Amino acid sequence: MMPKIELHLHLEGAAPPAFIRGLAKEKHVDISGIFDERGNYVYNGFEEFLAVYEAATSVLQTPDDFARLVTAVLDQSAEQGVIYSETFLSPDFCGNADVAAWREYLHAMQEAADRAERLNGITLRGIVTAIRHFGPERAKPVALCAAETVGGFITGFGIAGAELMGRPRDFAYSFDLAREAGLRLTAHAGEWGGPDMVADTIRDLGVERIGHGINAIKDLALCEQIAEAGITLEVCPGSNVALGAVKGWKHHPIRKLRERGVRVTVSTDDPPFFHTTMTREYQMLAEVLGFEDEELMDMNRIALEAAFCDPETRARIAKKLEPAT
Repeated sequence: MMPKIELHLHLEGAAPPAFIRGLAKEKHVDISGIFDERGNYVYNGFEEFLAVYEAATSVLQTPDDFARLVTAVLDQSAEQGVIYSETFLSPDFCGNADVAAWREYLHAMQEAADRAERLNGITLRGIVTAIRHFGPERAKPVALCAAETVGGFITGFGIAGAELMGRPRDFAYSFDLAREAGLRLTAHAGEWGGPDMVADTIRDLGVERIGHGINAIKDLALCEQIAEAGITLEVCPGSNVALGAVKGWKHHPIRKLRERGVRVTVSTDDPPFFHTTMTREYQMLAEVLGFEDEELMDMNRIALEAAFCDPETRARIAKKLEPAT
């Protein structure tokens, strides 16, 4: 199995449905309406997806819950050949963005990640993430949580959620705070917004990576700018297809972006919600868009270069990434 690097994975969104159902049963919480008859998450469209996502997250209530979640998610990632992963963590869901409470949640998650690395050989790093549709004021304490816990496990700061709520500049204060604390920066843009949203995000937030970014293909001058700046796109094809951001796999612009010199990588976003895995992403890229193994390996190399980790970790993962000779 090809070793893989994943840069765009929402921790709560990667929660296996069986794990969430079990946790809901333990806590006597009825969220049965978010599952279909086979026990999978069910929703219709992006807005309903966000509502189901938050309902599933509602049963994650303690540091131990999140530690168990990290274990479950990393187990399934390791099964797909993932050797290094970065996950979006939301202090809003971990103690309501209170720094003291966030530290407790973070400690539990980091311990679980360390255990998974010892058992499965998978390395995890965290990107503290503000929720865009909660508004710019709510993003500020999230950025403070990130700034107060930077180092080691927490290496980045970003923003996710409903992309069309507000403009990137509304969140500049939080990104400036995170940057000054030494965090690496990424932001979701260009999944639903046009190329202008991507351009504004790069200009106003100073990010080095863009989550999704697929609509940059609609402005070839912007593609050239992104390529020249060395900005990396965290592309999630299966997610884009499942949510209708593109019409289907054969219409996905990942190959066109790559041909334009844009640094693209592959991730699953919220895999159980989109009925995907890293293995399936690679299979579909090969079968529908004609990606060869060497191209897929090259995107893994790009992902490792763009990873928000220290040089020692990067060198260690690089040795695992390349096939034995």
